[in-house]
Amino acid sequence: MALKLVSKTTFPENLRSSAQYARYLFYIGRIKAVQLEHSDAHGKLTTAIRKAPQGPKAARGFRLAATKMAIVVELLMGDIPDRSTFNQDELKKSLSAYEAIVQAVRTGDLHSFKNVMDSNKDLFKRDGTLFLIRRLQSNVIKAGLRLINLSYSRISLADVAMKLGLDSAADAEGIVGKAILDGVIEASIDHDKQYVQSKANTDVYASDEPLKAFHKRVYFCLQLHNDAVKAMQYPDEKTDDAEEAEIRRQREKEILAQAGEEEGGDDMDFF
Repeated sequence: MALKLVSKTTFPENLRSSAQYARYLFYIGRIKAVQLEHSDAHGKLTTAIRKAPQGPKAARGFRLAATKMAIVVELLMGDIPDRSTFNQDELKKSLSAYEAIVQAVRTGDLHSFKNVMDSNKDLFKRDGTLFLIRRLQSNVIKAGLRLINLSYSRISLADVAMKLGLDSAADAEGIVGKAILDGVIEASIDHDKQYVQSKANTDVYASDEPLKAFHKRVYFCLQLHNDAVKAMQYPDEKTDDAEEAEIRRQREKEILAQAGEEEGGDDMDFF
């Protein structure tokens, strides 16, 4: 319902303030996150944070809510939020649970992830991020598999299950097989001997990952530049304002003409 409403409406350009537009972007970002459009959602949320009133106490609740949502969405994109996000003095304490989630995802620790999610379930539910955090379990497993693939040239499926916190080697076999199929790791499974054989790790700089990261940063800088230029522009003159100015000029001419006639009449009376 919300998605249909947003798709058929536009936010009025001439009636918006920065605070109103920031709130609008925040809600659009939430809708996009639910629809699995994580890149678009993250862009909307980061822009909302940037356009929100700045200052230690200005709009703290809004900036906190938007930052929490942006952290979870960035994790769903497969990225790790910057450490500076959690070092803001006015938000540091409130983001401690989310920092723990980030650490669990980064290290691929499924046990830690489940513990943090269970112990902060009420907080995540109040923040409206619990349904998104539950989606992160597959990201945790993928991160753990990447670390295992980098650390071991060969490892048994039972050990993989133990490290990832899975119930059995059969579960590990299915998950590893899907990860190989999706290109998460480069390895092969020996189903008879029940082990995973990692392939030679490729140089990341030979892939397109650096290009994607560079494109993402350049796009952000260009968007920031465009927003700054737009914010410095004067509002466009409306036709109504131009018509009112013309009417005022005509009235001034009439007043001046009447004043001239009155002065001429006074001079004649004098003679």
